[in-house]
Amino acid sequence: MYDVNTIRADFPILSREVNGKPLVYLDNGASAQKPQVVIDAITRGYAEEYANVHRGLHYLSNISTERYEAVRGIIARFIGAGSENEIILNSGTTEGINMVSYAWAAPRMEAGDEIVLSVMEHHANIVPWHFLRERQGVSLKWVDVDATGALDADKVIAAIGPKTKLIAITQLSNVLGTHVDVKRICDAARAKGVAVLVDGSQGAVHAPVNVAEMGCDFYAITGHKLYGPSGSGAIYVKKERMDEMRPFMGGGDMIRDVSKEVITYNTGPMKFEAGTPGIVQTIGLGAALEYLMELGMDNVAAHEAELAKYAREKLTGLNWLGLQGTTPDKAAIFSFTMEGAAHAHDISTILDKKGVAVRAGHHCAQPLMQHMGVNATCRVNCWVMEARFAETDSTYPVSCSPSCTCTSSKTI
Repeated sequence: MYDVNTIRADFPILSREVNGKPLVYLDNGASAQKPQVVIDAITRGYAEEYANVHRGLHYLSNISTERYEAVRGIIARFIGAGSENEIILNSGTTEGINMVSYAWAAPRMEAGDEIVLSVMEHHANIVPWHFLRERQGVSLKWVDVDATGALDADKVIAAIGPKTKLIAITQLSNVLGTHVDVKRICDAARAKGVAVLVDGSQGAVHAPVNVAEMGCDFYAITGHKLYGPSGSGAIYVKKERMDEMRPFMGGGDMIRDVSKEVITYNTGPMKFEAGTPGIVQTIGLGAALEYLMELGMDNVAAHEAELAKYAREKLTGLNWLGLQGTTPDKAAIFSFTMEGAAHAHDISTILDKKGVAVRAGHHCAQPLMQHMGVNATCRVNCWVMEARFAETDSTYPVSCSPSCTCTSSKTI
């Protein structure tokens, strides 16, 4: 049974107050809070088991290596990868996408080759491709969303041309909550010999993922959005693509032998993991993913669908509130603006005085903001530990309109 009150008790920070009010944390899209099991894993990793990994022969190094390397298999299970050898551990999605840009795309792209992107990509899935545009003359082809925020998979597929080498696409918009039919895109791209990178930073949080069924070539995740530590993450790379990649960074672990004249590289994922890694951060990520799998990602998806339905019903009833992203099956991510002089930053500041944490700004998605004709929005992200306000002891009054001076109020 999915008991939201029991789950909320797993997150110690939710027991605190902010500005004299109970904390209502709705900024999970930027970074999620951590359950106690993750905090315990990190504490144990530093207090009882810490040592550098892979090359030590002593007890602490062996146990640290065992805990760290076990996470590769945990991630493979979480995202449905066929082998843990297709999992490259890193600091998060930004590093993963930059690795693909440098290690796979750059050596095989030339001036005029194309990368297809959607207008709702996060900057982390835009800037690395601009590097190739600036340095190698690669062209970026953009596919827009419609007025509801929906992205038509057929339009993405139609953008594939004879010079297209890669589609880099989000699975779930961090601004609009739009689900993308990435499997359909992957199937069509594969038939045309085009690789697909999927940004799973948001998608992996909200529903079950199976990269083998999806058919993507690359799938990136970020630990701190998955209730794990910051500085943790991974990218799935299909074996055939990994074999095509040159090393990303040079240092320890990614080599076998080094001499004055020549170096030989390691194989598999280790070839792309240079230097001392984020050992304890990665162990914490493993604890977070096991926590989510114990909850059941199907249960998480069902709970969040209820939250999304509830929030949409409440928010669409406010005629002075503008919602960005209104697709029927959207995730529990709501970006909004208010009519009049209230800037998103003002709204966020006022809500913070009530103990409510939301994100305000362009959400690292400026092309989307430009497409929608806004500079900034407020964003609310409802995730595994959120309850409907009606299910809690707190109610939050909302004025009838931004300028209302009446004494009546309603709650959401």
